[in-house]
Amino acid sequence: MAKKSLIQREKKRKKLEQKYHLIRRSSKKEINKVQSLSDKWEIHGKLQSLPRNSAPTRLHRRCFSTGRPRANFRNFGLSGHILREMVHACLLPGATRSSW
Repeated sequence: MAKKSLIQREKKRKKLEQKYHLIRRSSKKEINKVQSLSDKWEIHGKLQSLPRNSAPTRLHRRCFSTGRPRANFRNFGLSGHILREMVHACLLPGATRSSW
């Protein structure tokens, strides 16, 4: 189980990213439309003034059940060993164990 403080930090980042998503997207579109370099710098400065944790690249996927940050499957939102345990217990429909 991951530390609760790390899980809460990720939740805070996700909330910030959703809050500033429209502002960030509109500023990036505006940069592409503007021709003069000074206007681009001004818009870029506005982008840099946004909180650092509101950037989508700062987000990190975590396992839904354990909070583990590594070996996550996007389709399920689970880490590898939890996914394996659930497949062995027949809790995931359509997932089959490999047989050699």
